[in-house]
Amino acid sequence: MEITAYYKNVHITPKKLRFMLEDIKKMKPSQALQHLYYSPKKGAEIFYKAIKSAVDSARYTLKTNEDMLQFKLLTVEQGNKLKRFRPGGRGTAKSYAKKFAHIKIILTAQKITPVEIKK
Repeated sequence: MEITAYYKNVHITPKKLRFMLEDIKKMKPSQALQHLYYSPKKGAEIFYKAIKSAVDSARYTLKTNEDMLQFKLLTVEQGNKLKRFRPGGRGTAKSYAKKFAHIKIILTAQKITPVEIKK
């Protein structure tokens, strides 16, 4: 069983997110959440929210424990760009782009065991 979570238009450049991607892919989602919680980077907070949401939806739909989950796919893709201009020297306009990212998470469960959900 798989759960797919796709987070679009996150206001951070994909390059900043990809720096943390290799470390997180090697971990289980529950370990990755603990690692990201104490990281001081802005991308860590974004990854934490995305993975936490995917893990919670997997717990409720698959009725499995979060220790049984693994990352099947974890990617960061290029999103839209907002193109803007700044004033430059001698009346010229200097262009720059505000970049966005998309995060795609696919979680799989090793074996499904029913678990009671606390409310």
